[in-house]
Amino acid sequence: MLIILSGLPGTGKTTIARELARTLSAMHLRIDTIEHALLTSTLSIENAADAGYRVAFGLATDNLKLGHTVIADSVNPIALTRNAWHFAATRAGVKSIDVEIICSDKEQHRKRIETRDNDLTGFKMPDWNAVITRDYEPWTTERVLIDTATMTMPTIISMLVLQTAE
Repeated sequence: MLIILSGLPGTGKTTIARELARTLSAMHLRIDTIEHALLTSTLSIENAADAGYRVAFGLATDNLKLGHTVIADSVNPIALTRNAWHFAATRAGVKSIDVEIICSDKEQHRKRIETRDNDLTGFKMPDWNAVITRDYEPWTTERVLIDTATMTMPTIISMLVLQTAE
């Protein structure tokens, strides 16, 4: 199964992805890690966003074909990328589930952005202004909605584990 975690930076996607990957013994594909590697490579890739997503789609497809559960961790802001994740699952012959992560408490969300640790040395994390002005298309398809301002991590993980069992 492909579990597609989407949402603005600072909503908790990576924290959830890591815990869910541990719980399910799944592969965690983080776009930030891929894009950072591309940007710091000797190849001088300027459009790391496009390349990062393309690398992730390929890695997801390969690992899904091997029977692994894959957790995709990306902002996934537009229908084009959302559809491409589904195409990866379809190519591998597996189900996919969309999960949008939000933080409905704007002050809490801002505090997370302003105080979070950067575990990718040299990676430029977005500031609050970049987050609130980012293009992020409204969803028009079915998805599981997780609000990290109102839900605990154990509740979130239990809910997602149940979703994967359906």
